[in-house]
Amino acid sequence: MKEKFFKSVTILLVGGLLTKVLGMLIKIIMSRLIGTEGLGLYMMVLPTFSLFIGIGQFGLPTALSKLVAEKRKNNVKLFFSILPISLTINFLLIITIIIIAPFLSNNLLHDPRCYLPILAIAVVIPFTSLSSICRSYFFGKEQMTPHVVSNLVEDIVRLLLMIIGIPYFLPKGLKYAVCYIILSNVISELTSILILFLFLPRKLQIKKEDLIPKKDYMRESLSIGIPNTTGRLLGSLGYFLEPILLTTTLLAIGYESKYITTEYGILSGYAMPLLLLPSFFTMAISQALLPIVSREYTNKNYKYVKRKIKQAIAYSLMIGIPVTIFFMIAPSLPLKLIYHTTEGTAYIRFLAPICLFQYIQSPLSSALDAMGKSRDALKATTIGVTIRSIFLVLLSLLKIGLWGLIIAISLNVLAVTFYSIKKVRENLTT
Repeated sequence: MKEKFFKSVTILLVGGLLTKVLGMLIKIIMSRLIGTEGLGLYMMVLPTFSLFIGIGQFGLPTALSKLVAEKRKNNVKLFFSILPISLTINFLLIITIIIIAPFLSNNLLHDPRCYLPILAIAVVIPFTSLSSICRSYFFGKEQMTPHVVSNLVEDIVRLLLMIIGIPYFLPKGLKYAVCYIILSNVISELTSILILFLFLPRKLQIKKEDLIPKKDYMRESLSIGIPNTTGRLLGSLGYFLEPILLTTTLLAIGYESKYITTEYGILSGYAMPLLLLPSFFTMAISQALLPIVSREYTNKNYKYVKRKIKQAIAYSLMIGIPVTIFFMIAPSLPLKLIYHTTEGTAYIRFLAPICLFQYIQSPLSSALDAMGKSRDALKATTIGVTIRSIFLVLLSLLKIGLWGLIIAISLNVLAVTFYSIKKVRENLTT
């Protein structure tokens, strides 16, 4: 079992590293093609994108992965019981986005150029939801190769689409270029889904009765998915509100809209992607951890679960600590190397030690989900979002530019991490 966990982590780690390199390459090409202002516009819309992705998935990928790992149900029936729930939610979400897009762009984000990119999100959401559900089936089976291969192909497709499409749409206006960037996810997600289907067993037989959703399967999936998606939704909502609260507050005290968009683009487009670079490692650990903890916790093998969680945190810190030291000593080096700029150096140096706590959040959250304690993860997220939103507004009023947001982010990370540690310990005390 130990070898299987290590093998899963290794496969996900190698795949995650390659995916991260491709992701950074995509970000570099995108930022150079659309410029700082275009990147700022994209980053203004991105929290809205993340929010609706969270709603569209509705925690169903986590539910499917957990239930498949427990090996108590017919996996084919389980998949087709979850699928109609996902399709219904996504249909309602598309209608909602179309209705609220004008209000979001004009009244909340204070930039009419956000309207078309927000509409583009409505087209993309169903494809991201289906792709996530397909991946979660393989996670539950502890088969990590399909996820890695599909991710790599997806990113290669997205990279090619960026190179081909952005130069064509950019002369028409930044909003069209950003809209294209979002819509390119449709083709890349479709490619990913097709790759995942190629990994299905050839002997897999789907009977007519398997296509009929089972009410008890749907009920159990929702019992896991609802608290999980509520937590993710709150996190996404906080991320969604971030540019709105920031823009509204800073405009009210005299900052110019262009300054806010540019600085927010530097923080969200340059500094944060670099700081969260080790997330591919912690995500690999979390994804490998979920099915193992889910199965062993169900079997009441608490000592083994505790050992695996400690091991996951140790692995996360092994990569996190050297990266943190590097970013604190030479933050301008990766900025210059990757983005050909030194803007954001101060942001990186300040946030680097805080992100060390961020690196262990993912394994802790995954452990809580696997133990069926999504409500505890929800409470952690609620505390973090509340702290982040309140302090963002209060500190921004001090006229310290984006430092109000940066300090609020730091307080959020610390609060969520320590609360998650506390709850994991409580749930493993026997």
